[in-house]
Amino acid sequence: MIDMADAAGQRNLYSVSRLNREVRALLESGFARLWVEGEISNLSRPASGHLYFTLKDAGAQVSCALFRNSAIRMGFVPENGMQVLVRAQVSLYEARGNFQLIVSQMEEAGDGALRRAFEQLKNRLHSEGLFDDARKRPLPRLPRRIGVITSPSGAAVRDVLTVLRRRFPAIPVIIYPVQVQGAGAAQQIVAALRTAQQRAECDVLLLTRGGGSLEDLWPFNEEIVARAVYDCAIPVVSAVGHEIDVVITDFVADRRAPTPSAAAELLSPDRSEIDARLCQLENRLARLLGQHLQQRRDRLAWLEGRLQQCHPGRRLQQQAQRLDELEQRLRRAWTHRSAGLRSRLEALVGQLHRHSPAQQLQRLDNLTAQLAQRLKYCIHIQLSWRREKIAVLSRALDAVSPLATLQRGYSITLGSDGSIMRNASDAGIGDTLETRLAKGRLVSRVTEIIKRS
Repeated sequence: MIDMADAAGQRNLYSVSRLNREVRALLESGFARLWVEGEISNLSRPASGHLYFTLKDAGAQVSCALFRNSAIRMGFVPENGMQVLVRAQVSLYEARGNFQLIVSQMEEAGDGALRRAFEQLKNRLHSEGLFDDARKRPLPRLPRRIGVITSPSGAAVRDVLTVLRRRFPAIPVIIYPVQVQGAGAAQQIVAALRTAQQRAECDVLLLTRGGGSLEDLWPFNEEIVARAVYDCAIPVVSAVGHEIDVVITDFVADRRAPTPSAAAELLSPDRSEIDARLCQLENRLARLLGQHLQQRRDRLAWLEGRLQQCHPGRRLQQQAQRLDELEQRLRRAWTHRSAGLRSRLEALVGQLHRHSPAQQLQRLDNLTAQLAQRLKYCIHIQLSWRREKIAVLSRALDAVSPLATLQRGYSITLGSDGSIMRNASDAGIGDTLETRLAKGRLVSRVTEIIKRS
């Protein structure tokens, strides 16, 4: 426990845990995230994926922790002795009371500062609208002249000229020599862009150089170069470095090419394709000309024929032939009509004979006789079926009738209340009973009751 006294002389008792928590909160709230450069030592990689190391320089050292979710975003593998630049939050490891940095981002020193400057300029120019696609201009399909802004002794200019010579050697090329790296390179590039714009002797400009480190390519990341490309009235193609290299001019230019050779192919049409296209157009022109001449010949022949058809003698011959044709059609129509009427009359006469009253009456008499016979037969059948059904029902009724039972010598005894007696115990001495026989009835009085055991 730590015993402390306040200004009034009263003693405030702190535990170590409380003290460390408050110191940690004070450190984290009192310092913003900051960039620290130093050398890695005592690097530890436990199974959790976190990294623990010491960052040191010639005069001091500090413990650092880089947790797994931040470590997986790094583009390189840190090693002992590596000079790095880290972005970290000042904190305190409470369990040991050690001052430490919680690292959220790590870069290799040297390129790190350039990359930050690159990102800052890129974000600022993007917010100003220098990268908007709406302002980018299309490239000419067949440029009259191509301007190349590059080093006259570099490999990039040789690659560009080789590709242009192979694809379309008829396009003139103007080289605007500039320094493409080192001090003063950005100013020379800006001057070349302005010179090309003032001369207005090219349809498109190619800003290019070969690959290199980020520091070598830095002139193409300068703000003055980006704004000069943006202000240039001539379309600009940026082809700086290798395919993986990206510079600010790539975003500002009207088009980006991954390599100088690719830019040359982008700007120049293929001679074989042009030759094939010209041959195709020549064939098409010849075909269209032939079709046009044939159409004119057909038109002339049609007019000559029409002139012959419009001659007065020709028209009289046609009218006479037409008159003969109409006369023949009239004769055929009259003959056909007469034959049709004759056939219709014969059909009506036949229908009249078929619908004569005598024949109809004879047919009805025959039908009446047939129906009478069927009626007699049906009545006979119905009567026989009814008789058989009555006989069956009579036999069934006799089988269940109580009278038939009486005919066999049995009798039915009724009590004084008229109910049928089934048990001797239901009667009393002196009761009057009625007995029904097959023929007649007997009335008796009970004098003795004998119960069956």
